[in-house]
Amino acid sequence: MSSIRPTTVAGTFYPSEPKELNAMIKHFFGEANAQIPSGAQAPKAIIAPHAGYNYSGANAALAYARLRPVAKTIKRVVLLGPSHRISLKGMALSSANFFATPLGEVPIDYNGAQQITDLPQVQVFDKCHAEEYSLEVQLPFLQVVLDQFKALPIVVGDCNPGQIAEILDILWGGPETLIVISSDLSHFMDYDSARNLDNVTAHAIETLSPESINDNQACGRNPLKGFLALAKQRSLQVETLGLCNSGDTTGSKAKVVGYGSWAFFEQVDFETKTHALLKEHGQTLLKLAAQSIRRGLTTALPLDVNPAKYSKALDAPGASFVTLRIKGQLRGCIGSFQHQRPLAKDVAKNAFASAFCDHRFEPLKSEELNDLELSISILSPSVPMDVRDEKDLISQLRQEVDGLIIEDMSRRALFLPTVWSQFPKPEDFLANLKAKAKITSSQWSHNFKASRFITAEISAIGQDAIALWAQEK
Repeated sequence: MSSIRPTTVAGTFYPSEPKELNAMIKHFFGEANAQIPSGAQAPKAIIAPHAGYNYSGANAALAYARLRPVAKTIKRVVLLGPSHRISLKGMALSSANFFATPLGEVPIDYNGAQQITDLPQVQVFDKCHAEEYSLEVQLPFLQVVLDQFKALPIVVGDCNPGQIAEILDILWGGPETLIVISSDLSHFMDYDSARNLDNVTAHAIETLSPESINDNQACGRNPLKGFLALAKQRSLQVETLGLCNSGDTTGSKAKVVGYGSWAFFEQVDFETKTHALLKEHGQTLLKLAAQSIRRGLTTALPLDVNPAKYSKALDAPGASFVTLRIKGQLRGCIGSFQHQRPLAKDVAKNAFASAFCDHRFEPLKSEELNDLELSISILSPSVPMDVRDEKDLISQLRQEVDGLIIEDMSRRALFLPTVWSQFPKPEDFLANLKAKAKITSSQWSHNFKASRFITAEISAIGQDAIALWAQEK
């Protein structure tokens, strides 16, 4: 006989009337959709809060809205959350065949449960699920955004990250499987203290550092730490989508609860993907850069690019640096740190800025075109580095491979991997980057952050450059 785990927090954490609940979630999605960049990759896993929707629903929607492009692909959701009501050793499955919400019944993934039931850290324990809300509150979001799917709700109690990573690795699957980690952040601190602690937790998540998350930083710390351990093994990329607390949503700032949402992505082989892009579209990008520079010479404005006129690859978000040289000497270099606008538009704007807005040089003159060489670097998404001190950072740098971004408070600077040719020793590479950021050589503070990236490049030099500029005349 089929058994149903009924809703336990409908009417308190979220509306019990289906139309009202559906309308509330769609309202959250409407706000979240406006923040999704064009062409954003769909995540393999998300972290979302589990408080009442009036408190954290808008934050949770930032993660769930990212699933729309794969709504028909995802068929299974592995859902992990903490045990709030019952003391639990290990992890608990439910014997129910369905979990109910006001929007209907979600079937349970029996086959997935069978894959992990025999593990010593896993048990079927219905009492743990009976009043547990950390999993239940995630289901209505999934019901609205996905088509047909099964869920595998797992309540996580006292167990180590390795035990949790083990079951997630077994259940990882392919694009049909989504991982959801349910957790709130700090609890019942004053507003400013909560923000400071939640920023520390966010940094630990961004750097895939489970060991940096302490007991007071997240109620779902156990599933969170287990997932981060596996995410690090699998080299997932992470994006912070939103960070707030109940003081932001209710106005009371005396004792607040923190909320955050994150998306995790399986890495596509950047080098293979980008080299293929440059092979197919590199000449188009070089022409766009050249056209933008020539437009700047005549109108003092960059080329106005309509990305929709180009391929999907050039319409997708990208980050680029455009470097100009004359007879081997730098003539301008400006670019983007983040993937925030279509690559075609990014290249055109950065080419113009390199020619006319690099404060180290006078604006480019038309008579310099005949000797001008042009290079475009396409940047991978940057990955935050977990570093203890400057010595640790230097030891992690990969010579001639890594580009590096450093920041300390309002000071920030970037070196492309090509700069290794000037400073081949990691110590010199970092020292000169600190100088560029106007950070003193001996300075190291708790605010210091470092991220690395790699690049792929295409250039027009020599006869290729002459032909490019001649084409533009």
